Amino acid sequence: MRTFRLVIACPDRVGIVAKVSNFLASHNGWITEASHHSDNQSGWFFMRHEIRADSLPFGIEAFREAFAPIAEEFSMDWRITDTAQKKRVVLMASRESHCLADLLHRWHSDELDCDIACVISNHDDLRSMVEWHGIPYYHVPVNPQDKQPAFAEVSRLVKHHDAEVVVLARYMQILPPDLCSEYAHKVINIHHSFLPSFVGAKPYHQASMRGVKLIGATCHYVTEELDAGPIIEQDVVRVSHSDSIEDMVRFGRDVEKMVLARGLRYHLEDRVLVHGNKTVVF
Repeated sequence: MRTFRLVIACPDRVGIVAKVSNFLASHNGWITEASHHSDNQSGWFFMRHEIRADSLPFGIEAFREAFAPIAEEFSMDWRITDTAQKKRVVLMASRESHCLADLLHRWHSDELDCDIACVISNHDDLRSMVEWHGIPYYHVPVNPQDKQPAFAEVSRLVKHHDAEVVVLARYMQILPPDLCSEYAHKVINIHHSFLPSFVGAKPYHQASMRGVKLIGATCHYVTEELDAGPIIEQDVVRVSHSDSIEDMVRFGRDVEKMVLARGLRYHLEDRVLVHGNKTVVF
């Protein structure tokens, strides 16, 4: 069923829900899902509504125009999206295939409602797997001594494919600050650690040395600060003293692909609202 997704964040005050509900009811809008959250610490209010598109007398552009006065009255940061318009996604990976293969399988099985525009990799290892799915594959090598040309090409490809979301499916390179800034809250990363613990390289080795009993993975938005962006989703798996680093890596791969898939799905469904360096996930 085609729906419009209305997502709102604004300073909290009396009357927000009533005003939005009255607006929708006055246009015969049929709400199929509604989520609200009031954050007492920040004083902000968050809302997500799904509305049956066929219940409204106008399209999405007319919706934006009609709703704009209410948004201005309540100083809303808001957006309205149409489920008929699938988001365009660019996937990026290096040599490890588990996260990329999982996303491709979910997309192929219609579990992810999006268009995968292409895959970009700094290695050529995964080409045959990607092209089997009928998706363009771009090999963009990264020179450790001069990474700028590679990332200039990455930026060109992302723009060329009109990407709305970039997913780092174990892409083992640090994106430059200008790319992080240009696509703020549109680049999703999977980190093989339960952040903020064990930031950076080889987190399973760090976890093993620390003797932890839980390891995990974190899906987050990429920012200029390494592994410190707003967290979308996390999960853990229990380990013991008898598990080797290789065991931890194997357990971790299962968690990584599940957490990344959930995080991407939440983003595609407009369930993630970013406020500062925190998220509200409906």
